[in-house]
Amino acid sequence: MMDLIEYADTEMMMMDLANVIAGELKAALLHEDFASLAVPGGTTPGPIFDSLCGTNLDWARVRVMLTDERWVPETSERSNTRLLRQRLLVDRAAAATYVPLYDNASTPEDKLDDLAATVAEQLPLSVLLLGMGADMHTASIFPGADQLDNALHGDDLLVAMRAPGAPEPRITLSASVLKGAMKRHIVIIGREKREALERARHLTSEEAPVAAVLRGATVHWAEG
Repeated sequence: MMDLIEYADTEMMMMDLANVIAGELKAALLHEDFASLAVPGGTTPGPIFDSLCGTNLDWARVRVMLTDERWVPETSERSNTRLLRQRLLVDRAAAATYVPLYDNASTPEDKLDDLAATVAEQLPLSVLLLGMGADMHTASIFPGADQLDNALHGDDLLVAMRAPGAPEPRITLSASVLKGAMKRHIVIIGREKREALERARHLTSEEAPVAAVLRGATVHWAEG
């Protein structure tokens, strides 16, 4: 169903995963005009970005996007785009094209169609990196979210999402986009998330949204 790779420590995992992603992007560029890379926000993938951004590959032919974004401007501390610009789109990776999931409007619905049209041009994703919360959400596909069914089973590429415990609206790639990625990785740290992953394997995607993307994925885990 999925591959699970266990690492002796987090630092080793982050460096190894950066190398794997770089290799997959290089391979995609051998036979495609461009490669697309989708990555999560949050603090977990930061060390991966720190290693990946200096990789010697043709970044001018790489298009980078987030798997999901909070509907806040880039100036906000809550912005995933802000993190990406600070830690991934620097050094050699500064030459990559960034594909935004946010635009200046009061709600994500105001810009959903325009943003989805741009995302459509990048598909299928060449390489996808996902995280997972202890509640078994991935991207911004949360248990109990208002558009959960659409995000899991609908045909939309992007879904505007509001969820219990999420302070602001989100915009997320749908499960159909995530499952369509050519290479799919999930990175998790700690015993709590490992236990959550094991539970997710036996639950429905409504209960554990990450279950929708486990088949064919490689999960990378370190205890901490």
